[in-house]
Amino acid sequence: MTDGEDITEAESPAEGGQPLQGRALIRRHLATLGQGPGVYRMLDGRGDVLYVGKARNLKRRVSQYANGVHPSNRISRMVAETRSLEVVVTHTEAEALLLEANLIKRLQPRYNVLLRDDKSFPYILIAKGHEWAKLGKHRGARGEKGTYFGPFASAGAVTRTLNDLQRAFLLRSCSDAVFQGRSRPCLLFQIKRCSAPCVGHISHEDYDRLVAQAEDFLSGRSQAIQRDLSARMSEAAEALDYERAAIYRDRIRALTAIQAHQDINTDAVAEADVIALHLDGGQACVQVFFFRAGQNWGNRAYFPRIDRSDEAPEIRAAFIAQFYDDRPPPRLILIDGPVADQDLLAEALTTASGRKVDIAEPKRGAKLDLVDHAKTNAREALGRRLAETSSQAKLLEAVAETFELDGPPKRIEVYDNSHVMGTNAVGGMIVAGPEGFQKNAYRKFNIKSTDITPGDDFGMMREVLTRRFKRLMDENPERDENGAAWPDLVLIDGGAGQLSAALGILRGLGIEDVPLVGIAKGPDRNAGRERFFRPGKPEFSLEQRSPVLYFLQRLRDEAHRFAIGTHRAKRGKEAVRSALDEIPGVGPARKRALLHHFGSAKEASRAGLADLEKVPGISKTVAKLVYDHFNEKG
Repeated sequence: MTDGEDITEAESPAEGGQPLQGRALIRRHLATLGQGPGVYRMLDGRGDVLYVGKARNLKRRVSQYANGVHPSNRISRMVAETRSLEVVVTHTEAEALLLEANLIKRLQPRYNVLLRDDKSFPYILIAKGHEWAKLGKHRGARGEKGTYFGPFASAGAVTRTLNDLQRAFLLRSCSDAVFQGRSRPCLLFQIKRCSAPCVGHISHEDYDRLVAQAEDFLSGRSQAIQRDLSARMSEAAEALDYERAAIYRDRIRALTAIQAHQDINTDAVAEADVIALHLDGGQACVQVFFFRAGQNWGNRAYFPRIDRSDEAPEIRAAFIAQFYDDRPPPRLILIDGPVADQDLLAEALTTASGRKVDIAEPKRGAKLDLVDHAKTNAREALGRRLAETSSQAKLLEAVAETFELDGPPKRIEVYDNSHVMGTNAVGGMIVAGPEGFQKNAYRKFNIKSTDITPGDDFGMMREVLTRRFKRLMDENPERDENGAAWPDLVLIDGGAGQLSAALGILRGLGIEDVPLVGIAKGPDRNAGRERFFRPGKPEFSLEQRSPVLYFLQRLRDEAHRFAIGTHRAKRGKEAVRSALDEIPGVGPARKRALLHHFGSAKEASRAGLADLEKVPGISKTVAKLVYDHFNEKG
């Protein structure tokens, strides 16, 4: 448990009639701080969090900001911008560390080392909520009953492993509704990827044995399973039961294939994450390798936001704390160098996970080889990123020259619309900058206006741009660099007409200084012959081999891809709407109950009233409602 205490400038006595700022604010409130552990937040005048820190002794730690001696200009700037202070008191320093990591990930403070990670890892799940366990892929919260194995670095790694696990252990992968509705084996049984428990081709006892073998294999006990399968294959061959022997042979091959997918398996660790950091050019790359059951389950590179003054031990500590904030840590974390507060961090992860977690820097042997391998990957990944960033910077300089901008654009927004005969209309906005496409900044706009004629591209663009820039004006009218980001260049998919319409929209909002460019496809829609339009300037084309042209084509094509993908997803959602969705009074829970009982909406529509009344969770009144909906007399 924690106790919260807010210290804000509203509560602060003023000096000379002005609110206290920076060091003065901090000094004024040192008397209210205790000597125990906790977390502090520094906020600017807008209420945005500048920095989150933890302390063993809050008063001693915060007082360091008030003495005027700071380790870097970054900290000096942060203190100068501070207008309020918020404090949360914790019972232990380990608890403070965990809370600090959680707040940093949630609030994204400008002056913290920040792990930019919005992706969850996939797991393999043997789900046991049904009498016949199911093998499948899982992401997100672990709400389903069963055994989880992972994490895997990518969905592709999980899919490949699942395909081989199906061949090795013949476990079902279908949904419970499909399973209940089967009357004969599906294709997976025919291609020897399922044992067809849905139609009784295997007993409960034998199926449970397959489930146990799959769990043992994924837990690292593969050799015993392969020995058992080899013995069974030999017995079948000796008994001249070659068909059964072939089944065991195929299962052994599948197990071997799973292990062959791993690039660097090792006997040195059964369960560990290997973390290595490389710094260069004011940027950082952290490479993480996942080892489970003695196998390499993939790796992923991260590029946390850092300052040039940040030291490697602090970066490692911040990364590890934030990385495991919302995912379970392994029993062992191997690192390539010192970690700030290493023992405290291990204690905090142990407390959070409920099991012993060690953080170790190996000095020799196979574990050191794993760390060196991860460090090599971190160095190469950062090298590629720096090279890409350099070329991107040159392209942005060329874009600025081409369109006569004041400087290289830091944020380019590209807009496109998608629809089919005016239906399921959506607008898409993609964003690019010095680091390439910023996919977390992409936005989709469902066209809501009822005044727009179906297929009216001008009307759709008017709605999208109006909504986008009205919001910008509400959120950051002064265009503060710390507020919502304004574009330095806006690209519109279209020619002079679209550009004129977009210009009118922005001028109607009082926006005169956002550069606008229209990109029109060339004759016969040929790529490379695009025409570019700017307000008050003659249209022009670029050389077909121009790097700027290729870059602008990529931006336009990405906007088109995003808009089309969003439209198709919306259209697909409409297409798969169940007939049950049209029945008033049948919500998600009742719909789910009907689908689980009958297997499909079509079967539910054919059911008699008595059958509908037997569905768990469906009352007689609702059953009559469903029956009448599907059996209305014309």
